[in-house]
Amino acid sequence: MDLKTFKTFQAIIRSGSFNRAAEELNYAQSTVTMQIQKLEADLGVQLLERGKGVSLTEAGRLFHEQSQRIVQDMDRLQTSITDLKSGAAGSIRIGASDPTASCRLPGILQKFMTLFPKMELSVDISGSGLLCDRLLRGELDVVICSAPELGTELHFEPLFTEVFVLLLPEGHPLISAPSVTADHLRGHRLLITAPTCPYRKKLESVLKEAAGPPLDTMEIGSMSALKYYVASGLGIALVPEVTLDPVPAGTVTRRLEGRAVDMTCGIICRIADYPLKLPVRRLYDFIRQELGTQPVFSRE
Repeated sequence: MDLKTFKTFQAIIRSGSFNRAAEELNYAQSTVTMQIQKLEADLGVQLLERGKGVSLTEAGRLFHEQSQRIVQDMDRLQTSITDLKSGAAGSIRIGASDPTASCRLPGILQKFMTLFPKMELSVDISGSGLLCDRLLRGELDVVICSAPELGTELHFEPLFTEVFVLLLPEGHPLISAPSVTADHLRGHRLLITAPTCPYRKKLESVLKEAAGPPLDTMEIGSMSALKYYVASGLGIALVPEVTLDPVPAGTVTRRLEGRAVDMTCGIICRIADYPLKLPVRRLYDFIRQELGTQPVFSRE
């Protein structure tokens, strides 16, 4: 028994005759007859009553019911395999750090899923370091975050710059300053993210270059939460500009002189995974197209 024989049997029942089934399948009638004779011989039972028309025996009704499901399942499987080979379907595991995961990625994935509705996507949101570790272990297919550590077996393609602005509560003295530089942050409580956060590491590197008294800091574990702590008057913070639409009530933004705290972000995959599986490649190229329209600054 094979799938062609199953389909021939279904065509006979659907059309009501061997001749019409042969025409539908573009077979010679003798081919249809031989397929059914062999099928009945293999099963050891008669499936069809031949006469003026075609009718099912008891065994034929059982075979018709069961084989119909088999044909449908095999057709779906064949379609799924074809979609997978063409890159129209597949399962992709994405990693992304905030604020990209919350502010940029939802709209991008919505567009992608509209174009490729058979794709199955999962999104892991975490810090850049953890995401890169998972990517190296093969637990993720592609990651969108800041650049990985040098020397890792990862390919990083820069796509955009995460622009940071200083967020201050209303009435803060720095609001009226002609300009604000890194050394102006000393003497004011600065809200910062976790020690492993690349944005904090970048900020600490910049602040080390500014002379003055020790920093007064308060650690907040979530970057997306920083603006709410500023709005509560707990301190000032450098936050991604993309998260400030709208700017929280009771707060004001200022630009920090220079672009020293801005971060280059991009898309990352394992070098060992090249060439990328076609579904992953489709998503990779789509993300490049969507995020690559934003300017990438060379200096960090």
